[in-house]
Amino acid sequence: MATARLTTQGRITIPAQVRTSLGLAAGDHVEFVTLRDGSVEFLAKTGSVHALKGLICKRSKTIRVVSPNPSPDLIKGN
Repeated sequence: MATARLTTQGRITIPAQVRTSLGLAAGDHVEFVTLRDGSVEFLAKTGSVHALKGLICKRSKTIRVVSPNPSPDLIKGN
């Protein structure tokens, strides 16, 4: 079990082994959740879906052309 000391400014340093196991880096957000029994759960805040915007290339639009009178060559597969 890892422990940390609370400073007079109300800050704690998260032990390195905890930061590593949670994948935390400087600037990341964490969440403290008070449970019904009075204990507090410490969670790594994950990014929202909106943070993924732009990571995946946009699909090109597919244009479907339908001819009322298709060419006989296209129908035969030539």
